Amino acid sequence: MKTHFKKQNSYTIILILFIHFTVFATDFNVIDYGAKADGVTIDTKAVQDAIDACTKNGGGKVIIPSGKTVVIGTIYLKDFVTLHIENGGTLLGSPNYSDYNTDTHKNMYKNEPHMNRCLIFAKDAKKFAIEGFGSINGNGYIKNFTKKKGGRPMLLRFLNCDKIQLKNITLKNPAAWTSAWLYCNEITVEGIKILSRVNNNGDGLDFDGCTDVRVSNSSFDTSDDSICLQASMPNKPCKNVVVTNCTFTSKWAGMRIGLLSRGNIESVTVTNCTFNDIQDSGLKIQLNEGGIMQNMVFSNLVMKNVPRPVFMTFTQQKACVDAPEEMYPMQSMKNFIFQNIIADNTALDKNSAFFITGMPKHYIENINLKDIQFLVSGGGSKEDAQKTEFKEYTLEVLKGWWPEFSLVGTLPASGLFARHVDGLFVDNFNLIITNKDHRNPIELHDVKNDYLKNIFLNKKPILQTQINRKQ
Repeated sequence: MKTHFKKQNSYTIILILFIHFTVFATDFNVIDYGAKADGVTIDTKAVQDAIDACTKNGGGKVIIPSGKTVVIGTIYLKDFVTLHIENGGTLLGSPNYSDYNTDTHKNMYKNEPHMNRCLIFAKDAKKFAIEGFGSINGNGYIKNFTKKKGGRPMLLRFLNCDKIQLKNITLKNPAAWTSAWLYCNEITVEGIKILSRVNNNGDGLDFDGCTDVRVSNSSFDTSDDSICLQASMPNKPCKNVVVTNCTFTSKWAGMRIGLLSRGNIESVTVTNCTFNDIQDSGLKIQLNEGGIMQNMVFSNLVMKNVPRPVFMTFTQQKACVDAPEEMYPMQSMKNFIFQNIIADNTALDKNSAFFITGMPKHYIENINLKDIQFLVSGGGSKEDAQKTEFKEYTLEVLKGWWPEFSLVGTLPASGLFARHVDGLFVDNFNLIITNKDHRNPIELHDVKNDYLKNIFLNKKPILQTQINRKQ
């Protein structure tokens, strides 16, 4: 009888302990919720069950274990959940478009509904994170996802969320953008790696109407813009953004600021970054949807094979899927500092320049270029130097699309071309050209209140006759 009583007490204690640790557990391994984790079985339900249990418990970690590949369709992150992908673990997107749900909001660009679905979604959630030294693989190869096959899901999309962290994770192979952050606040991105080359429009981090954003110590290799700052809603500004200690390689732009610009975009700093093998522009800054863009500093940057280290446009164009029928008024684009920049384009062709252009009677204001070393191959012809007709970025020229460099073509300047600018301050601009170039180093068209000093061409001060000014 005593032995039986002792055994019964032992079982009771074990049961109590099990219930205690179950109720108060902070780690939720997806294997315990039924995930096969064999790289083939669709484990969406098991992962979602673990997330739901975690948030219901008050928070904790949902574990994707090391050495396992967990295949999922759309899942939903929730309050206080940390999705932890252990080193060697993989969260793999299903290759079947039907496994991606339709209730994940939408892409905010016009004419692109085929990118509305996504793999990981969160709405109105707070204090959640994705972390670990494992990877999230979108499995976004063209053999799996195309517009004709139904669509191309994004990897991550977060809507109206607060206090989000993305740390030490590798995000790769999305079928479209890697991430879209819509109207979110208090974002920390640190130590991540993005590889998005297996399909088209492979943006890295797209922050739309977000505030208090910090991106650091991360690397990007993308088939489209690596980082985008945008504002698709007039009442949702994109502001207080810091990007530091990052490396960029991209088929298009390293950082693109604007296009979606119905709201204001302001208070941005970018420091201590390198840009390599960028097909289009290092810093592509474009205001066109009626917002105000202002107060930005870009410093301590090294670029190599980046044809336009800085490309700025101020114009009119509708980019947002929710754009009204009427065209936007042009407000203001002002207060930019570019300092301590080395750009080596000696391996590229003659289409290499700092290119800044507003519109007639709509000026980009107050631009500082200081301590710039710009190395180019040259090769501009006499015909290039005498070019007088340049397309403005009017609606007729744009024809419903974006203000791209190709619409203007080869510039008459080998170093800096500025047009429709009020307040251009250039100090210590050192241009080195390796081959013969017939163009002036600097061309200023309709530039008011310019102040240029310490301008050098191949280590010699340039003459005033080498700065061509046209009104």
